[in-house]
Amino acid sequence: MMAIGIEINLRLQGVCMEDGVQRMYAPTSICFGCGPANEKGLRIDSHRCEEGLELRFTPDEEHQAFPGMINGGIIGTLLDCHGNWTAAVALMDENDLDEPPCTVTAKYTVKLRRPTPLGEELHIIGRVEEISEDRATISMTMTAAGKVCATGSGLFVAVKEGHPAYHRWS
Repeated sequence: MMAIGIEINLRLQGVCMEDGVQRMYAPTSICFGCGPANEKGLRIDSHRCEEGLELRFTPDEEHQAFPGMINGGIIGTLLDCHGNWTAAVALMDENDLDEPPCTVTAKYTVKLRRPTPLGEELHIIGRVEEISEDRATISMTMTAAGKVCATGSGLFVAVKEGHPAYHRWS
């Protein structure tokens, strides 16, 4: 009984106790950004939220561009992979599927708005801007210490059998 109370209290505080969508749907993925099976990767953990999907990530020392600031490529990878999963989950919901389709990035842009500090938890929200049967346009906002450090948008497309990425999540 006490564990249930603690879990409910943590959920009310915004702490998620469940695995992220990457671990739920693609536990063997080796993607550098989002693959749970890539020991040297970022291994992001995205969770559903009211706005779409959210990600909390704390960069490590090796993610720096220069002392105290995060590399733009790491930021781009976080936004790309999180946006991709936001699209995949939205397409799953939109098409009433049991699991998300495997999606790939068709295009994405990143705007680095201010230096992103080391030592701060990054918070990224992915929102669906437009969706159709096999693709979604996603916007992403990344904050650190309450300040917007980067924004992005992307077009993510579900691939069909025969595409090299088709079975990458299984």
